[in-house]
Amino acid sequence: MSCHLCHCLFAEVVQIQTPKQQISCVGKMSAYAGKYAEELVATAKYISTPGKGILAADESTGTIGKRLASIKVENVESNRQALRELLFTAPDVSQYLSGVILFEETLYQKTLEGKPFVEVLKEGGVVPGIKVDKGTVDLAGTNGETTTQGHDGLAQRCQQFYQAGARFAKWRAVLKIGVTEPSELAIQQNAQGLARYAIICQENG
Repeated sequence: MSCHLCHCLFAEVVQIQTPKQQISCVGKMSAYAGKYAEELVATAKYISTPGKGILAADESTGTIGKRLASIKVENVESNRQALRELLFTAPDVSQYLSGVILFEETLYQKTLEGKPFVEVLKEGGVVPGIKVDKGTVDLAGTNGETTTQGHDGLAQRCQQFYQAGARFAKWRAVLKIGVTEPSELAIQQNAQGLARYAIICQENG
C-alpha cells in the first residue's frame, strides 16, 4: 500500500534494482522493494498526475459529525453515506481527482443503488486510499507536543484494506511550531513513526 505523506515513494522513481532489493530514486534516495514494488511505484506516479489532486474524505465519525451539525443533520451512518456519495458521484468530479482518502467506514460503504464506493471511484479513474492512523496522543516530557498512534495491528489492517480495494494510505504526523518546538524528541518520535508506518504499508500492499 503506497504511503501518503511519506518520503520513501516519489513519482520520480526511475529504476528498480531487484538484486539489491532497492528502488533507486532521483536525489540519491532509496526504499524497500518487496512484492508490491511495481504496483506501489505505479500508484505513486498516478496519484501525482499533474492537474489532479487527492480528495481527503477521511474525516472520523466525530469530525464529520461537526460538519453535519453545522447544517442541522444528524450524525448517523446513513447521513454520512449520503454525504460521501454526493462527493464521489458529483458530475465530472473524476476529471479533477487522482485519488480519494477514505475513512474505514467509507471504504466499505455503497451507493444507494448498491455499488461499492471503491468501484465507483475506480470506474472513474480515481484511486481509493485509506487513513490508517489512530490519532495523536500527548508526548510525555514535551510542551504539548504529540506523536501518532496506530502501529499495533497495522499490518493486518493494511492487508484487509488492500483486499477491500485501497491502494495507498495516509498517516497523520503533527509537529508543533514554537519558540522551542519542535523538540528533538518530537522530531525523532514522529520520524520513526512515519518510517514504521511506511514499511508496514509497503510490506502489506
